[in-house]
Amino acid sequence: MEISAQNISFGYREAEYPLFEKISFRISGPGFYSLFGFSGCGKSTLARIIAGFLEPAAGSLSITGIKNILLSYNTERLPGWFSVGEHLAQVVSPRSSRGELDYFISEFGLSNYVHKKFFRLSMGQKNRANLIRYLVQDFDMLICDEVLANVDEPSRNHILAVIKENFGKDRVLFYISHNVEEVCLFSKKIFVVPASDVTRGRLVEIEGLDATKKHKEDHGNEKTLQTTILKVLKAASSAHKQEGES
Repeated sequence: MEISAQNISFGYREAEYPLFEKISFRISGPGFYSLFGFSGCGKSTLARIIAGFLEPAAGSLSITGIKNILLSYNTERLPGWFSVGEHLAQVVSPRSSRGELDYFISEFGLSNYVHKKFFRLSMGQKNRANLIRYLVQDFDMLICDEVLANVDEPSRNHILAVIKENFGKDRVLFYISHNVEEVCLFSKKIFVVPASDVTRGRLVEIEGLDATKKHKEDHGNEKTLQTTILKVLKAASSAHKQEGES
């Protein structure tokens, strides 16, 4: 499993400047990866390029060993004519099972809400239900764009641990979040988009703690976590060096 982006450029027609110019990065092997950067840096656009919804203006994106890429984001809605449980039951793929669906519903704290229509749920419940919709489908790579934005921190940590436990060894999870702590805690590798009017060159790559525990205090090394957080924030706050600068 590998995704290799080489010199990708992209810009929207109405924008004065492009979002990316000749950016490169590589994801190699299954696991939990994250993309971090401040608002407006182009994280969602990059996710859509990887998922195939947008074409780069220049450069190449090579994908090997990954057939099905799904993209989930936190403003999606489930159809209103079914209950949440009825809709989720209809999207379970042969690769998954009804037992797995029931497991995720229970672990994500939705057992008492599956009989309700989607619009009756709170924002956090909607986020969780929508994420389950993707977890029970057939995928080799799942891109999660702020999918837990409205979920409380303890629940987020538990959900991320559950996802890693079930999919982290044989599929690619690409997680986009503004929560730097969870990004550092759970990620195998973090790709950081530095602050700049136009992102150029290779994304900054930082090793994460790759935790599998539900709570950061169980992982053991709070100092290492804080050090990683500072690295990510520093990288996100710094513009790329000019080409040729050492």
